[in-house]
Amino acid sequence: MMKTIFHTMRGIPYFLLKEYLQELGGEIKAEDTVAGEGWSVRLERMEPFRLGSLEVGQVRLEMQIREDVYDDFVERFRMKTLRAGG
Repeated sequence: MMKTIFHTMRGIPYFLLKEYLQELGGEIKAEDTVAGEGWSVRLERMEPFRLGSLEVGQVRLEMQIREDVYDDFVERFRMKTLRAGG
């Protein structure tokens, strides 16, 4: 059984998200898709998020994850994309 998650990432460039997914064992299957054992992620560039004069890039992710690898994948992806704030 697959779970589908939609998630918007801000502040991490599209190319870097693709790189992170490859580091998690994924292979590029199409220009906008990276897939690994039990999971597939489609990335979509979105209009930058604006807050006053600040503009931050954002990417929408559509993740298809098999239930038996869900917890492990989500935790490893979270650790890859964790950003320290001040």
